[in-house]
Amino acid sequence: MNRNGGMNYAPKGKPRPVVGPGDFTIAAVALDHGHIYGMVNGLLEAGATLKWVYDRDPAKAEAFARTYPQVRIASSEEEILQDPQVRLIAGAAVTSQRCALGLRAMAAGKDYFTDKAPFTTFEQLEAARAMVRETGRKYMVYYSERIHVEAAVYAGQLIGQGAIGRVLQVTGFGPHRLNAKSRPAWFFQREHYGGILCDIGSHQIEQFLYYAGCKKAEVLHSKVANYNNPEYPELEDFGDATLLGDNGATHYFRVDWFTPDGLGTWGDGRNLILGTEGYIELRKYIDVARERTGNHVYLVNREGEYHFQVDGQVGYPFFGELILDCLNRTENAMTQEHAFMAAELCLKAQQMAVRIEAER
Repeated sequence: MNRNGGMNYAPKGKPRPVVGPGDFTIAAVALDHGHIYGMVNGLLEAGATLKWVYDRDPAKAEAFARTYPQVRIASSEEEILQDPQVRLIAGAAVTSQRCALGLRAMAAGKDYFTDKAPFTTFEQLEAARAMVRETGRKYMVYYSERIHVEAAVYAGQLIGQGAIGRVLQVTGFGPHRLNAKSRPAWFFQREHYGGILCDIGSHQIEQFLYYAGCKKAEVLHSKVANYNNPEYPELEDFGDATLLGDNGATHYFRVDWFTPDGLGTWGDGRNLILGTEGYIELRKYIDVARERTGNHVYLVNREGEYHFQVDGQVGYPFFGELILDCLNRTENAMTQEHAFMAAELCLKAQQMAVRIEAER
């Protein structure tokens, strides 16, 4: 796993197959973001069979095939869509193109698993909702900062066990290292990446809904800025927002592209989850100036103070649950409405954001 660039974040866990070889066939289409490797890793570890890959850029497909030599490079997207063996298509297209790929996949009878953010416009969201209603297919989202981080998975388990009582407030910090020279041109184009709250803010909002047990929420306030990257005028390098959940829980998060070069990983991602009977802090990718390892969980409640380092201890159950959901038409990994609500709130936060005119 690349510790310097979040764009290439692709964790590997222990194989925990929920199906046998050939029981659940997948394909990878559109390799514009490196998260596709993490998505495929998780599905393969859960027992999926990878049959196809396709990208308009043959070099990307060939690089993918070097990582997964069992895969066949398709001559076209249509070749994959017409294959009756393929049950799910995983894609990490340019953000503004993710919905269109999902609509084609669902229309062809496939479930769809996309990188976050799943949409850049409300029109895309409504089109996906309509296609889900029409076809009964799934439009699932790789909210990796919760489903593919063992500390985040463990926090959910602790909350479910009542370790901190009822969740009242979630604070999230999602700093990332920009690595501008390694980014594709679309990354800096507002039309294509959707804005910082739509993009990396999607992780934070999804985690709030999950940890606080909210079905809905409203955005109370949000703001964005380009503080320090005038050479990329459409980039937002800072964003934050405050939300109120339908059960009274509140949320504040900050996302930015200001990870300093001295940090030993691409971002010091953290969450602080306050409950009626205690709190949890997650230090996901590093414990600054103490441990280069990630997956640190700090718990304080009535029983005492605890520190858990859960690398390799928890696993990533989402992927096996997703496979079984696709096979059984259940919703144990993530409900469709949860995936869409997180996306809707990201779009709302982005739309209503105050734009800070920064002094330079």
